[in-house]
Amino acid sequence: MLLLLLTLVTTTLVGTGAYRGFLTIMYHRRVPLTWYLIQGGLLYYAIPALTILGAHEMGHYLACRYYGINASLPFFIPFPSIFGTMGAVIRIREPLRTKRMLFDVGVAGPIAGFIFAVPALVLGMRWSQVTRIPRNLVDGELGEPLLFKFVTWAVHGNIPQGLDINTHPLLFAAWFGLFATALNLIPVGQLDGGHIAYANLGRRANYVTYVMLAIMFVLGLTVSGNWLFWSVLMFGLLYLFGWKHPQTSDESDSLGTARILVTLFALLMFILCFTPVPLADLVRR
Repeated sequence: MLLLLLTLVTTTLVGTGAYRGFLTIMYHRRVPLTWYLIQGGLLYYAIPALTILGAHEMGHYLACRYYGINASLPFFIPFPSIFGTMGAVIRIREPLRTKRMLFDVGVAGPIAGFIFAVPALVLGMRWSQVTRIPRNLVDGELGEPLLFKFVTWAVHGNIPQGLDINTHPLLFAAWFGLFATALNLIPVGQLDGGHIAYANLGRRANYVTYVMLAIMFVLGLTVSGNWLFWSVLMFGLLYLFGWKHPQTSDESDSLGTARILVTLFALLMFILCFTPVPLADLVRR
């Protein structure tokens, strides 16, 4: 509860800044800091962002409860960053014995978070405005996943040159939800994507981990330096928790047709949520 309250504070601070930026309409006007802005930061960013993260972790937790696996409730991680948090985790206190358990627990989180992120994306996009970009505006840019691009087109159509989306904080929360979903679905180690890969491929999934780490490192060198940070983070996690995924007791068993279809849906979620350049450097418009 203490971590949740602290994360609510850090995300509200981020949301307040995002709401203030939205109300200035890309800095066309000045907006003083008031209690109204803080309320907007709480309601339009902090609560939606933590709801998406909480839904993700509760997906894992409820799957654990279904199988009688001892697991904790979500721990939220406050962090003074562009998002105000490093996400949330649950602690699973016993091994996931079979590949079906591993798969169901791993995939339940991204699906639950995605279910909450999509309505927030649509509503946040409707509340956002297309406005003219001020001259010499120096600002950071968010990468646009395929799903984000599609919803932008569906709500606002083709945006002419010189105009851009004035991002509502709810849209920012939804973007963060998509980013967190894609990040967790990367098939590395004991991330959700790593669990899904191991449930499908067994010990061969360890090779997928090595390939994905190499791809992330190359992306960091050639496309966006953001991936260097995530590569180092992944290396650190693998160093702490082991390079090879823990084995299950049913290495030779098949997941069955239904779980294969869910695997394809998880792959589709990853494609729709992934962006090669999550956060661009400051640019002059």
